[in-house]
Amino acid sequence: MSPSCHVVHVMMLMMGDDCKVIHFLHGTPRLINRQLTRLRCIDIFNKTTSNSVSQTETDPSAPQKHGSQSPNWTAPVAGLISSIYAVCIATLTAVLINVVTPLNAVGSEFIDHTPKWLKNLAIQTFGTNNKSALKIGMLLVISWLALLAGSIARRKLLAGISVIAGFGIFGGLISSARPSQSALAVLPCLLGAIFGSRLLAKLIKIITRHDFPIESPRESRAPLGWDRRRFIATASKTALISALFGTVASRLENKKLSEVRQTAQNSLPKIGAGNDSVATKIPSGTQIFAETPFITPNRDFYRIDTALSLPRIDIKTWSLQIGGMVKTPLKLSYDDLLARPMVERTITICCVSNEVGGPYIGNAVWQGVLLADLLEQAGVDPRAEQIFGTSADGWTCGFPVAAALDKRDAMIAIGMNGTVLPLEHGYPARVIIPGLYGYVSATKWLTNLDLTTWREAEGYWVPLGWSRDAPIKTQSRIDVPRRDENVAAGRIAIAGVAWAQQHGIEKVEVRIDSGDWKKATLALDFSDDTWRQWKYEFDAKPGEYQIQVRATDKTGETQTQEVSRPDPDGATGYHTRTIKVI
Repeated sequence: MSPSCHVVHVMMLMMGDDCKVIHFLHGTPRLINRQLTRLRCIDIFNKTTSNSVSQTETDPSAPQKHGSQSPNWTAPVAGLISSIYAVCIATLTAVLINVVTPLNAVGSEFIDHTPKWLKNLAIQTFGTNNKSALKIGMLLVISWLALLAGSIARRKLLAGISVIAGFGIFGGLISSARPSQSALAVLPCLLGAIFGSRLLAKLIKIITRHDFPIESPRESRAPLGWDRRRFIATASKTALISALFGTVASRLENKKLSEVRQTAQNSLPKIGAGNDSVATKIPSGTQIFAETPFITPNRDFYRIDTALSLPRIDIKTWSLQIGGMVKTPLKLSYDDLLARPMVERTITICCVSNEVGGPYIGNAVWQGVLLADLLEQAGVDPRAEQIFGTSADGWTCGFPVAAALDKRDAMIAIGMNGTVLPLEHGYPARVIIPGLYGYVSATKWLTNLDLTTWREAEGYWVPLGWSRDAPIKTQSRIDVPRRDENVAAGRIAIAGVAWAQQHGIEKVEVRIDSGDWKKATLALDFSDDTWRQWKYEFDAKPGEYQIQVRATDKTGETQTQEVSRPDPDGATGYHTRTIKVI
């Protein structure tokens, strides 16, 4: 056999079926050589003849070399770090230029569009911590979207960056549209988006530098794999910088709020003989059990409002404006209010969200200016139907004009329990209207009172399904024994409070299990606008007892047994508690 024949046979053995391509060349050396030249580009080793040939025999206990590509988790982490960085930059910038922070702006916008069922659920679930729960929920949503943005950016960088950019644009539009904000509020969000996008692009570049196949036979373009050290170093430094920015922003915010509080330390005028009334003295007879003070301390007074952050009010530029349907619009500075005749009134106020037996009610001594005096000076148009209050944070509510002019102690309060009105409760001024739930009357951080008609304006909660008219309903509550408290057998005291603003409490009755209603002992009746303590004692043997309480006002009307939810105008029903006597 000729040498060319040997070459052909070898190729036939190596190529298998592909030998048919050159089989016809047998015995033709020149043609064979020409065809071999063409076949050099054919990878004759593409086929695997058997499993035993493809498997490598290595030490299974030896360390394995990692692939050149970065792990899948790196891209989501890059998105998360970039988004946190963006938020911290935006927050710090907002505090420095004294505009609303993006998180507070978006959170407030969410609250503004919260349906009443969700508001009730939030208060019932989280109580006064509902705002903290909202902030945590916002951070979780942002984190989830940030992780998603990082995952997208690994495959399509521009698409991932557009998610962070979208955050910035959305936050900027919301911030600039918030009450008392300007176009300047857009700046923090835009800066955050720019820096966050740049960081994400940088981290993704580190991650994906070697996200491509290694070509052969040229030298590998990823001989050392992805730059793990550089990624970790960049991410760690950014996390530290973000933490620093966040800490500085928080401290600056707290400092500004402290400055607001400090400006009000000595600004409360004294109640003296030259004013409309003398300082309030609370008789000892108003307190017949210790667990619930007749006067609720400021630190324990409930706070329910829509503000995610306390307004940073400059008392030097703050003013109260009374306008709308009046003859003479008024504009009063804080000093103007302080110079007016001061009164003190002890008034119980209650939140409409208060469940039967709930804690969102308190009794305080309020100091301020009677609203009727201000309206008399302004001159009310007889066609005006409501007084529409506006807060520094944009919150609004409306109540009937008659509620300010019917001789009840409606007032603009600047003091609470002998001290300047706390910032948390509305400093520098808030509205207190006896007998009306707070959501239609108690405007905190007051800036405007406009006389108008019901058709012209609706308060914050009315379009969301709450009633326009909201008189506080007669209610009673069991405070002693506490919930889930075990009581020793013997003489047991049951005690609590009852309220019926504008009417006063005439009688409180207690029922044990299915027995008859028994009159409770009432504390001294301080006024019709304050709650009244009550107490009932009975001899109890070991066992479980169901206790109920009901109140009757001075008109002879007893609170209803019918159970209703807080929405749309206040909860009703008998407060019922089961106690265990041991």
